[in-house]
Amino acid sequence: MKDLFNDKEFFKRLIAIALPISIQNLISSSLNMVDTVMIGKLGETSIASVGIANQLFFFFTLLMFGLNSGSAIFISQYWGKRDITNIRRVLGFSIISGTLISLIFTMSALLIPEKILGIFTNDKEVIQLGVSYLLIVCFSYTITSITFSYSFASRSIGNAKLPMIVSAISLGVNTTLNYLLIFGNFGFPALGIKGAAIATLIARIIELTLLLTTIYRKGLVLDAKIREMKDLSKAFIMRIVKTTTPVILNEAFWSLGVITYSAVYGRISTEAFASVQISNTVQQVFMVVSMGIGNAAAVMIGNSIGAKDETKAIGYAKRFSIITPLIGIIIGILIIVFSPLIISFFEVSVIVRENVEKILIVFAIFMAFKVFNTTLIVGILRGGGDTTVSLFIEAGSVWLIGVPMAIVGGHILNLPVYYVVVLVSLEEFVKAMVGIPRVISKKWVRNVIEEG
Repeated sequence: MKDLFNDKEFFKRLIAIALPISIQNLISSSLNMVDTVMIGKLGETSIASVGIANQLFFFFTLLMFGLNSGSAIFISQYWGKRDITNIRRVLGFSIISGTLISLIFTMSALLIPEKILGIFTNDKEVIQLGVSYLLIVCFSYTITSITFSYSFASRSIGNAKLPMIVSAISLGVNTTLNYLLIFGNFGFPALGIKGAAIATLIARIIELTLLLTTIYRKGLVLDAKIREMKDLSKAFIMRIVKTTTPVILNEAFWSLGVITYSAVYGRISTEAFASVQISNTVQQVFMVVSMGIGNAAAVMIGNSIGAKDETKAIGYAKRFSIITPLIGIIIGILIIVFSPLIISFFEVSVIVRENVEKILIVFAIFMAFKVFNTTLIVGILRGGGDTTVSLFIEAGSVWLIGVPMAIVGGHILNLPVYYVVVLVSLEEFVKAMVGIPRVISKKWVRNVIEEG
């Protein structure tokens, strides 16, 4: 504790990496909230429709997060020894793998959209509206997968500003087009939620175009030629797969758990689902610092291990473990203070408004655990290469605690949605209690590039 705030190098690197990522996430979350407010003007059915349709995209993006987080472990460690050749190989692996996964999701959305949305609700109107949104937005999946690969790689080598700037421009375009195409302002056609889907697709195209143009015109580290990215031996691929697979499974099991929560909320009522959808959107605005710190932890710890400075990596982990719960407490207080003002922007029924107020209080209470757990899983364990244990901690807490609690609370006890959220949130407490001893043990430190 005495040395925690005296390590200028630690905080300098933390701010340099975490600040751009936090700003990017803040812009994203804020504009997502604006989008939700816009769609909310069409009614609670529209909010639920877009929210349910986006559950497929949510699952897809978390798989991309897992794939690229796993790849980033290698890229950050290779960057620690300035091995650009292998960085470009790992980038190629993530692009090829992500594209294949994205095509599976796109075809599923095109061929069986009603069956996918029927998992979450019996409301035929919600399903019909959701399908009209999904059939357009699914064409952005492959574009998103490539953007993820370059963005994560860029962060892993310490250049977090580029993804931030590009994402900010893209999200600004998305919000502007939403305003024009949802309501038909300035002579544009009023397309409702179809307009929101078109806006998202166009914004994703612009985002990828700007990202690739900047990287290749300026000749940055990720300026990889196709032959460099295709230079993948079987042994090299298997090394990445061995470490990356637990991360992908981690995100898959976690996201399936969250989707199960959504299915429970959706079958309580359309109002319950809309309440959670709005609450999650608000929570994301306050969680941006957490995601920035988690990603910074992964890069800083990974770079140190790649440079064979394990003592520094362990020191970083200790510092992150101390400051993140403190940040979580501050975020919780901010949620309680500012949530009434934010909720006032949403034009929803009284019951939805009351549900949202209570759910946000629950989020605030558990925020210290949630912020710590984000850094634990995304930053310390993954940054250290300890992907298998992080899988068991994350998946175990969701499926042994969260999902059973959701089912019991929502379908057996028929509790109000905010009490179900309380039961689900107990997984955060369990996750922290299991994760802390792992950090203390130091067994999470693995040099994956040397092991290969």
